[in-house]
Order: sequence, then C-alpha cells, then structure tokens
Amino acid sequence: MQIFKNYINGKYISFSTKTISVISPYTEKEIAKIVDSNEKDVNEAVKAAKNAFRNWKNTTPKERSELFFKLAELIENNKEELSRLESKNQGKPISLARLDFEFAIDNLKFFASAVRNFQVVMPGTYIDKHFRKKHKALGTSILVREPVGVVASIVPWNYPFMIACWKLAAVAAGNTIILKPSSLTPLTALKLAEFSEKAGFPSGVINIILGSGENVGRILASHPEINMISLTGNTETGKEIMRLASSNLKRVHLELGGKAPFIVFEDADLEKAAKYAVDSSIINSGQDCTAASRIYVQEKVYEKFISMVKSYAEKISIGDPSKDSTVLGPLISKNQTERVSWFLKNLEKDEKIVWQSKVPKKGYFFPITIIKNFSQKGNLCKLEVFGPIIAIAKFKTTEEAIEKANDVDYGLASSIWTKNIEKAFLVANSLRFGEVWINDHLPLVSEMPHGGIKQSGYGSDLSIYSLQDYTYLKHIYVGFN
Repeated sequence: MQIFKNYINGKYISFSTKTISVISPYTEKEIAKIVDSNEKDVNEAVKAAKNAFRNWKNTTPKERSELFFKLAELIENNKEELSRLESKNQGKPISLARLDFEFAIDNLKFFASAVRNFQVVMPGTYIDKHFRKKHKALGTSILVREPVGVVASIVPWNYPFMIACWKLAAVAAGNTIILKPSSLTPLTALKLAEFSEKAGFPSGVINIILGSGENVGRILASHPEINMISLTGNTETGKEIMRLASSNLKRVHLELGGKAPFIVFEDADLEKAAKYAVDSSIINSGQDCTAASRIYVQEKVYEKFISMVKSYAEKISIGDPSKDSTVLGPLISKNQTERVSWFLKNLEKDEKIVWQSKVPKKGYFFPITIIKNFSQKGNLCKLEVFGPIIAIAKFKTTEEAIEKANDVDYGLASSIWTKNIEKAFLVANSLRFGEVWINDHLPLVSEMPHGGIKQSGYGSDLSIYSLQDYTYLKHIYVGFN
C-alpha cells in the first residue's frame, strides 16, 4: 500500500513516521495511507512558504495569471481521471464529481482573469488646503492592496478538490499557501500539488500538508509565523480555530455550517419546487452546507407538496458511485452514518417519517428519508445533519415563514419559491443569510461571492471579494516638498 507524503517546497517529504488509512466509503476498504504529520513537518512547510513569499509577492498579476491558466489547462486535460479518483475517495457519484471539476476549472480561470484587474491604486490629495498653505506641504495618497503573507487553508472532505481550488484565491492575490486536506479525502489534493508543479509554480508557493485535523489543524492555527488561516468546516471547529489563531492575532477566514431554509409559497411552481427540494436536500448525499435542510411549505399546498416530493425521491438511483446513472452515493464514513442515524432515533413527538428508500448493504449508505412536521425547536431544525434527510414543515403567513427561516444560529444560504416578484424580494430582504436564491437552490458561480453570517462564519469564497479577503490595505503618502 502506497504511503503518500507531504508536498513541501516542491518535494514529497515527511518527518513523521505515523500513518493514517484512507478508506473508500463504497467498498469500506483501505485504498491508501498518508502520513500523519507532526510539528516538524508543519514547521518545514511554513519555512518553505515564508521563503517563497519573498519573491512571490513581487510577481506581476500577468505572471500569476499565466500560471493559473496553465494549471486550469492541466486539470482540464485530466479531469476524467481526477473525477474518478474523487469519486473513489469521497464516495460521491461520478456525475457530481465531474461537475465539481468543471466548476473548479472555471474558478481557476476566473482567478487568472480577475487578478489582472485587481490591484487597487487610488491616488488623490486629501490634505486640507489651509494646512498645505500654512506648512507649505504638497503631496498625494496612494492606496494599494498587499498580500497578507503565509496562508494556511484547511479543506473539508465533502468537496475536496473544488474547495482546495477556491482557497487558491490566496495564491492569486500574491500569498503563499499551505493546504491541509481532510485526512479522509487527501488524494486529489495531492494531484493538485503535482499539477501545480507541472504548471510552473515556484517551489514553496503551494504546499500540501497531510494529517489529522485535531493534530495538524491545531498546529497551523496557533503557528506564530502563519499570517492567516482559512477554514471550510463545521462551526465548532471554526470556534476552536479562532481561539487558537488569537495567539498571534492572525487573520481568520471561515466558511462554516448551514441550515438552509427552502420556503415554498402556495403560488410557486410546485412541480419544479418539489424536484429541486429533493435534489438540493440529497446533493452529495446531503453532505453540503448549502443543502435544503429545512423545507417550509405554505399550509394550503403542504400535503400535496409532500406527495410530490415522495414521488420524485422514489426515482433516485442509489448505489455504485462509479456508475453514470447513480445519483446518491454513500456517506463519507461509518461515523457519519451513525451521526445521521442519531437524528432519527431522537425525533420529536410530532415528527413523522413519511418514507425511506432502500440502500445497498455494502458501503456507508444512508436511506433517503422524508420527515414531515419537523419541530422548530428540535434537532432537525437547529443542528446540521449532513445526510439525505428531507425535513418538511408548514407555515401560514409570509411573516411566519420569515421568522422560522431566521430562527437558527446559521446564516449561509436560503431559497424562496414564488411567482410573486414583490413577495420574493420582500422575503429576500428579510432573510438573514449570506446567499438567497429565488426559484432555485444551490447555484454558485465564480463571479459571485459565497459566504455566510452569524455562526456560518465570515469572509467570501469565489469572486473578486475572495481575493480582497487575502489582502490588506496599505496607505502610502508621498510628500512633494
């Protein structure tokens, strides 16, 4: 069994002799081993990134852009191989893996273009004319954006390669990076290292550190020579990262959990809404922080909508993720299946299971489960499930829908379903979420920011705003006499 090592300063190395097994969620068998890095490994990665930053921060946007285009081209030329590796390692259907790579390629191309229009230079004279006359002072101010330095990025297991590419916004902005993939899904991140080297990125600009989150994540978050840490993960991990990062006041960028409301008004296109309710609840086996995890339906069409949802859910193909026809694959691990099972064992009194699918005996599968009348105060509403559970409740008025939708600690994504444009914007303006979709759910594009509020974190992935998040503003004043 091959043991994969860290990619540091252009070389595959490891000081630690401990290893972690990588398990296929579909076969439940070991498919690889990775090193479980220690403090010496992390220090070596930080040293490499810090040294590389001295030159990388002075590269021109054109130079960085050309490297990103080359990286995108290499990934595009190998996207089928990479998609199959992602599917094998993470368990997601091959059709979804292909979409992930198409989007990741687009993200890299966007960064390649955006960085050439990104440098902010704002000359101007702001000193009061009376001060200038009295002190015979003449000058001008210039505002520029500077990269923060060494960035550590912790990538989750649900979208391993795609989110790793999102984090490369830091590199496009002129920083160097230490990427830490999940120990559950490290294999495509290592391919990213391979292709970044082929694209011509200088050694030390992009580094991959392997190991457990509890061990390596803690070292990265508290390391005094790391200037910023970016995490996509759950809220509790985000809180711990913030605590550890406070040791040297490093900048923190967090995209955390979500409990997306999916609000269906009686005047909505119910056929479309029901189909999207199923698709966006079970996307990636429900392991998506923007998944439709709370479906609110106006009471007049409530029972009809549940029937339509059941009809669509019954058509979902479940099984071997390598098959093109498969829509639902396994969960990531045995621990995750046990966690999702806990929610069904602890339903509130009025929460009823309407229907469950059948699942294969092999693999960490969990049945699609439709639950009606979920409680506003219960676990299904308040906690992130990360499984293929379709939870549905009713509401009467627009005001009630808004109140229930906002009544969670999270604030990442949401959607509204109605043919009334005035109502749609009224509700959209009232929802406390970083993203609101109208008559759709889940679409993300490279040009628009993705991020949350409240306990879903802060900062943006994607768009020009993500590039800004990896910089700081510097004011330069030039006196002329």
